[in-house]
Amino acid sequence: MLFVKRDELKTGMRLARPIYNRDGVLLYERNSKLTAQGIVSIKNFGLIGLFILEPAEPVPPMTQADIDFERFQTMSVFSIQDELDRISKTKRLNKMPMIAANIIKNYGNLGEKINFVQNLRSREDYIYKHSLNVAILCALISRVLRMRADEQLETVQAAIVHDIGKLTLPRNLLDEATLSGEERARAQEAEVKGHSLIEHVFSSANVKRICSQAYRVRESLTTGEEVASMKMLNGAKVLAVAEAFDTMTAVQVEKAPESEVAAIKYLMDRPETFDSMVVTGLVRAINILVPGVSVELNTGEKALVITANEQNILEPMILMFGDNSIRDLSDRKSYADMEIKDIMKTMDNRYIMDVDMLKRNGFQVKEPEYVQVP
Repeated sequence: MLFVKRDELKTGMRLARPIYNRDGVLLYERNSKLTAQGIVSIKNFGLIGLFILEPAEPVPPMTQADIDFERFQTMSVFSIQDELDRISKTKRLNKMPMIAANIIKNYGNLGEKINFVQNLRSREDYIYKHSLNVAILCALISRVLRMRADEQLETVQAAIVHDIGKLTLPRNLLDEATLSGEERARAQEAEVKGHSLIEHVFSSANVKRICSQAYRVRESLTTGEEVASMKMLNGAKVLAVAEAFDTMTAVQVEKAPESEVAAIKYLMDRPETFDSMVVTGLVRAINILVPGVSVELNTGEKALVITANEQNILEPMILMFGDNSIRDLSDRKSYADMEIKDIMKTMDNRYIMDVDMLKRNGFQVKEPEYVQVP
């Protein structure tokens, strides 16, 4: 699989992932071959590029839930972009209640974990895609934590608008890790102005409080401010965790993402900053180290997850590729020096799964129901 920029697309290339328009209508199915007209349409659609299958490469498997998630992301990003731009210009809400309610309807009432697959972002669409995915994560986590319906709605709305102040910044100032002192001050000023706008457009004061408190949590990593003892809304704790996780794992053209394992370790190692119950809620909301996932160990070896560890997600039972031995990473006496370093993924950020290998070694694994390509 290759990522090909839109100006380098050629007729006959096969698509690795489906393409939808802003209304969720399927334009191109997986394995479709690009035509000259299709390339023009894709350029007009505003995509920065596509994931393309190599000549003999099979189509990556996708479940119906994966397909629905991808379609939902495409539709919702356009809705959020329109809404945030409208709020910035008119200082009024339009479809915000409907957008937030739709996210909660789809991902705030689930009884199971989902595959949270990051989509590719550019500097132009980063804020909109980031806002959407943080809102989805907030909906998922708030469901696990059994937050009240009003708290959940306020949290999801806060997630959608929390970065609205950054829309006034040049796109090269979005990567905080590379900012100079003057640029960082400029970004901070934009965020504060954004919070004032949020206070103006929302009747509920809690939406602004959630955004400003979550912002203080993020800033505390730089300033050293003590936030653990600060009286904080539950929504702010959820937003802080969701935002940090999405920021670390985002797939960007300009920067490689951190793995979900690295992100979870980062959050768990900072209980004074990120609420431990909320981090646990995140772990219980999305699939990370599940049976069949291929992983890389800190020893350089490769393995498959056999059994997830619900007590400590980072210590599952694994099957080694090298000698087919089984190792229980929760047995720290035997494997104190071994830990999972990363999850092995395809180019388009999907987990590399090998359920068949587990079956061949006598393990019973519930295999996902994949949707066949027409």
